[in-house]
Amino acid sequence: MTDTDTRASLAAIAVDALTIEEAQAELERLAGEIAEHDRRYHGEDAPTISDADYDALRRRNNEIEARYPELVRADSPSANVGAAPLETFSKIEHRVPMLSLDNAFTDEDVRDFVGRVRRFLKFDPLMGALAVTAEPKIDGLSLSLRYEKGQLIYAATRGDGTTGENVTANARTISDIPHTLKGDVPEVVEIRGEVYMAHADFQALNQRMEANGGKVFANPRNAAAGSLRQLNSEITASRPLKFFAYAWGDMSKLPSETQMGMVEQMAVWGFQINPLMKRCETVEDLLAVYHGIEEDRATLGYDIDGVVYKVDRLDLQQRLGFVSRSPRWAIAHKFPAEKAYTILNDIEIQVGRTGALTPVAKLEPVTVGGVVVSNATLHNEDYIKGIGQDGEPIRGGKDLRIGDTVQIQRAGDVIPQIVDVDLDKRKEGAVAFDFPTACPACGSHAVREENPKTGRLDAVRRCTGALICPAQATERLKHFVSRNAFDIEGFGDKQVDAFYADDLVKTAADIFTLEERDKQSLTKLRNREGWGAVSAKNLFEAINAKRNIDLHRLIFGLGIRHVGEGNAKLLARAYGSWQAFYEAMVKAHDKDGEAWEDLNAIDGIGHIVADAVTEFFAEEHNREQLDALLAQITPKQVEKIDASGSPVAGKTVVFTGSLERMTRDEAKAMAERLGAKVSGSVSKKTDLLVAGPGAGSKLKKAEELQIEVITEDGWFELVGA
Repeated sequence: MTDTDTRASLAAIAVDALTIEEAQAELERLAGEIAEHDRRYHGEDAPTISDADYDALRRRNNEIEARYPELVRADSPSANVGAAPLETFSKIEHRVPMLSLDNAFTDEDVRDFVGRVRRFLKFDPLMGALAVTAEPKIDGLSLSLRYEKGQLIYAATRGDGTTGENVTANARTISDIPHTLKGDVPEVVEIRGEVYMAHADFQALNQRMEANGGKVFANPRNAAAGSLRQLNSEITASRPLKFFAYAWGDMSKLPSETQMGMVEQMAVWGFQINPLMKRCETVEDLLAVYHGIEEDRATLGYDIDGVVYKVDRLDLQQRLGFVSRSPRWAIAHKFPAEKAYTILNDIEIQVGRTGALTPVAKLEPVTVGGVVVSNATLHNEDYIKGIGQDGEPIRGGKDLRIGDTVQIQRAGDVIPQIVDVDLDKRKEGAVAFDFPTACPACGSHAVREENPKTGRLDAVRRCTGALICPAQATERLKHFVSRNAFDIEGFGDKQVDAFYADDLVKTAADIFTLEERDKQSLTKLRNREGWGAVSAKNLFEAINAKRNIDLHRLIFGLGIRHVGEGNAKLLARAYGSWQAFYEAMVKAHDKDGEAWEDLNAIDGIGHIVADAVTEFFAEEHNREQLDALLAQITPKQVEKIDASGSPVAGKTVVFTGSLERMTRDEAKAMAERLGAKVSGSVSKKTDLLVAGPGAGSKLKKAEELQIEVITEDGWFELVGA
């Protein structure tokens, strides 16, 4: 086992099951991994994991240290904050360390926090309320500003908590940061807060960056951090940065005895403070603030990732003190990592390559899991209504209306979806969404087909104007050039839309005649906006490189309904060549003959796929487009497996019943390696049936057709395995 395997196996062991040796090794792994993530987040503004995953690493480290305190390392993440400052900036040592906060993830965690504070202080309930402030946790870059006699002396990032980077010149370009403080100001004032970027400014910046060929930012936090830490302050000045003040460091005199009073004084001095900050006297009040801010998150106009609670009285903060890297008197209540509330601004209907009308939620942008989310899937019209064809509520469906406050969920690479709607916040007069019955792209009727087997309407409404619908045409072309189909480099969605709009590419065949037509055209591709001689040459070369294409890529690229990448490979493997496939599909259209039986006998291809493929080839206009395409390209024949000497090479084998020595997938893979063709049904073309216990109709039919039948043991004996 390699070191990597060992580390991975340790990571899977629960903390309470780790031996002392395993715990020591795990702490070493965590220290290194967390340090690397700190460097990427604080040092490069380029995190590679989500906040939730990072928090999980720190929690595991803390839990192991609590169980084995004698193993706490000198470089323990529990004693470190942030990352070392970059060498490109001069360093500034913080007079008072800039520490981070412990996290709470549930309401119960917050109750535990307040309980711990009370127990530490021996705060008798009879003494009255324990006041705690609550304020949004801004998702930006921490900054410390030092003023002497009211004048800004320097600005420093958090760095590693002890030493930060000198970004004074850049900080002076931010309008929210005063150069001179107002009013009665102590001799020394060190204000701490967060540099951030508003959502609208972030979107405008990314649009400018993209237009100028620059790299866009993943989220406002990265944009703010990258902008503040520019070596050229003129670049920082061009970026729309903002600053919220909420804490302090070195102070020659404190103007207030409470957290709330100190922050209010910052506003008097000229700083922006968060208007949502509140002083609470019960845990229930704190949680009410948290959940209220959570639901209003998308309306704030800037990113937050939780709510911070701080004991209000400064004398109590001093008594509570610090533990390791964080204060006992404060905690950050984080929002669920992959969920957020936002506003449903609109419902847009998109038309796919198969004519499906797909509703898409247009959301007020909100950052979830480190990604700005502005769209979410709505599946179909029943999902929006929340009611199925039978009038009963459907699973997961919501009564969604434009203007609703909704909760979205994004997990991993899954497309964001709406998981809840707050009906208490629904605006008066909000009307149910009227799903269109006409295609928004071409005006043709959009219908829900009836399933002949179930008698129920299809959940998806489809455009009936396949031949005249521009949306279907462009989506089919985008599918044709996509990664798992022809994968033509430099021929993406934008190029498809532009070429289609300008009548350069209307069909797949047009792609392969583009270069020849360009030579004869007065308007050369290289002279078009966004193109040049090199980019045009590269595109033509990329197109020509795909004239010889794998058969399964061609079949997948045709965009036949129900034929995904897996089914395309099954069909290619079964027929071996384009000519054999084409002729068989045309013959199988009558659904009553040898070609139809062979198609349905392919293991993994059922009646639905068989119907879709044969219907596609039955259309004359489809065959005409295929002929035009095949005049430009040459599909490769599927390479046959070298199974010389195999007793089942070239034979058609069917497996049925319960297999005890291997799974059905293993059996199929073994047979194909040996040169056999595996079928899902028995026909007169079947050469061998391998029957396990419980074999039924397939066994009976094989016996009727006098096909050789062997057991699973007989199979292994036959192939010599």
